[in-house]
Amino acid sequence: MEDDGYEGPAVLIVEDRDEFTIRARLTGGFQPLDGRYRWYGRLEAHEELTRLVGDRSAGVVLRTAEGDAAGRITEPDLWNRYRIEGVSVPPFRIPFSLEELEEADPQ
Repeated sequence: MEDDGYEGPAVLIVEDRDEFTIRARLTGGFQPLDGRYRWYGRLEAHEELTRLVGDRSAGVVLRTAEGDAAGRITEPDLWNRYRIEGVSVPPFRIPFSLEELEEADPQ
């Protein structure tokens, strides 16, 4: 996983009402054209989530030990793993300054 990613446990809150504990694999990057950080990834298959959401997309909040962020899940792949994406500070730690970036990559 890249330095600016996350892989591990998370809590997914779907449409402000249903909550699921799930594993997430996330990454992202700063988009210089619009000046925003876009994060995205996959959520592990979860039977109750599939039953609730099915093939539609839904607004969610993803919470990890490193933070939380609003995002959107979209239709699942063949293995019932939902894609998740968001535009904002992600639910995982990223460097915010040159000093933090240099500390993360001490080459």
